[in-house]
Amino acid sequence: MVLLFELETFLNFWSAFVTPGVERVPKQKQPKYHYPQVSKKKTMTYILSLETATYTCSVALYQDQQLLALQEFHLDKSHSSLLHVLIRDMLEYCEVDRAQLSAVALSMGPGSYTGLRIGTSTAKGLCYALDIPLIAINTLEAMAHSLQKYNTHQAMLCPMLDARRMEVYCQIRNHQGEEVLATTPLVVEEGSFGAYLHSNEVWFFGDGSDKCRPLIAPHTDKAVFIDHIQPSAAGIGELAWNKYQHQDFEDVAYFEPFYLKEFRMTKPKKK
Repeated sequence: MVLLFELETFLNFWSAFVTPGVERVPKQKQPKYHYPQVSKKKTMTYILSLETATYTCSVALYQDQQLLALQEFHLDKSHSSLLHVLIRDMLEYCEVDRAQLSAVALSMGPGSYTGLRIGTSTAKGLCYALDIPLIAINTLEAMAHSLQKYNTHQAMLCPMLDARRMEVYCQIRNHQGEEVLATTPLVVEEGSFGAYLHSNEVWFFGDGSDKCRPLIAPHTDKAVFIDHIQPSAAGIGELAWNKYQHQDFEDVAYFEPFYLKEFRMTKPKKK
């Protein structure tokens, strides 16, 4: 069911953008992926950014390093019905044609399995049809980057995403944006992050931080919890510009989201 769903989403986008009459390469040949060449001429660069790793469905359009538009909905299970509409409407409002897009930037995870698959299928469909590069950005890195400009205390930043029960997906970055703790699944308990809180102020944020507050906050005055911080396509687009300049692109044919943990399918309980 998972593979069929992803294939159906991809084919919907493929049929919407592929020029009729173009001969497709037979599957058995499996040619080496050709990375689109980035023009070195001084032209406007439009990067479409997608964020679907959590219940937030967010799209943004950047012209070079300037944010032109941002649309997002904080609705659970809304990605499949809203994502395509948001992309279409935003491009129309900005009077930018799909053919003008220079790249698609994607929130690669960790996060929701379903959300990541929908975002990936959509991004791949656009990149294939328009022959433009795919840029992947770590979801937690983008969250940390969005707060870095406000970090005047030289605090460490710890974005967290809820991974059910007392587990979170998290990483830690210092005030210079350098990775201190790589993205990892962590079961939070008393004493977690003690090594970092011993000598540093640490900012915790994201939808996984709320359940961690009672276990961490009472034991230190260096833990700061910031509410209402969610992943956004705006943060993805900011980081995508640097990767675009360095032509740090993904192989569209073989790219897979950063699930972090293996997908497990369970059968619904009988009533």
